Amino acid sequence: MPLAQGSPQGPVLPPVQGSTLGLALPSAAAALPPGQGSVPGPALPPGQGSASDVAVGLRANALQALGRQVVGLRVGVIGLAAPPALVRTGPGAPTYLACGAVLLVFALSCALFRGWERFGPLLTRHRPLLAVDLGLCGLLLVPPTPGSPLAFVSVCTPLLAGLLHGRPTAALYAAGQAAVVALAAGGPLPVALCVLAGAAGTCLRDLLTRFAAAGGVLTETRARLAAAGAVRAERERLAREMHDSVAKTLHGLALAADALARTTDPAAVRRRAESVARGARRAAAESRELLTDLRRHPEAPAVRLPEQLRRIAAGAELRITGTLPVVPAAVAHHLLAVASEALENARRHAAASYIGIEAAAGPAHLTLTVEDDGRGLPPGGPAATSPGSAGHYGLPGMAERAAAIGARLHIGPRPTGPGTRVRLSVPLAALTAPAGEGGP
Repeated sequence: MPLAQGSPQGPVLPPVQGSTLGLALPSAAAALPPGQGSVPGPALPPGQGSASDVAVGLRANALQALGRQVVGLRVGVIGLAAPPALVRTGPGAPTYLACGAVLLVFALSCALFRGWERFGPLLTRHRPLLAVDLGLCGLLLVPPTPGSPLAFVSVCTPLLAGLLHGRPTAALYAAGQAAVVALAAGGPLPVALCVLAGAAGTCLRDLLTRFAAAGGVLTETRARLAAAGAVRAERERLAREMHDSVAKTLHGLALAADALARTTDPAAVRRRAESVARGARRAAAESRELLTDLRRHPEAPAVRLPEQLRRIAAGAELRITGTLPVVPAAVAHHLLAVASEALENARRHAAASYIGIEAAAGPAHLTLTVEDDGRGLPPGGPAATSPGSAGHYGLPGMAERAAAIGARLHIGPRPTGPGTRVRLSVPLAALTAPAGEGGP
């Protein structure tokens, strides 16, 4: 069974933009917008039609989360700074006024923190609302107390402005808050912190914008790579199916037609013409079966292997050991295709007097073995039949099918004599099928 003389070259598939792949993978073969090449562009999740949309969504979520943390920071600073600030306040009415301002701002800040999902977007859409926040922070400085720790609460408004609205708004509110703090509390440190808080918020916003843009591009790139991988896998699947069905029949049909052209005996001409007609009908049937398979629902009924093995084992000795499990249709398709390819190579090229196929069910694996007593492997072994060597696609197709179902494929010399042995071992875990389902 010299695989170097394997089946004829597989067909050349159309480009990715061809109609066949367009039918098989409509979502993966969608065209890109003008100016973005011809690689298929996948559809992103709803509301994320491009990298810019993804970036905007990521940035908005991150900024809203940071804004809520800023409000939480203000609540904590008020709780820490209120006691020493009240101690510094003069007795009588100023103390009552300061306590009222602290309680009011603390309660409103807690409410803003808890309801940030509702109030945060309002602050983002309406910039003047930050003036209310600035006024609340100013209440903490009433009555004016030089050196009051509550002055540090004022940094939150410029920080929020920088995060939610960027540089111009941050500069405006930082200047306003710094002026209020300078008039009420004095001291250069709180004033400088207000300015620095606005700059820090703006820098964080710019940094998140860049990270979000990079994340959006990465998301779209991953989606495009996944779509390209799906297209490539579909092309390989079509190549395997066409090689294992229509290509072989057409090759035999061509050989029969060549023989017919060299025949002069009328009776022989009639027989060969009938053979050509049968081959043409078989090629048409296989083409229809291939097209039907492309449109077949993935949840096809499970398959009983013994009946299918008897169908493909014509002219070979079939042995079944143990009770073969009922397997999913997709797995059975790959198993039978590998066995059919091995049998076809043995019949055509091995010049064998014996061809056998054995299916054995063990404790953990299902094993299919095809062996013959023919000429054996070519020089160089199975590596001589790589896709680039003389246009042979049988062995790569067998290896791809084995990998698709998690099986191990071994091709080597027959251990008990001359010839070749093809052995496919599939874990039973890959053969799970709903109980009670039959098969064709």
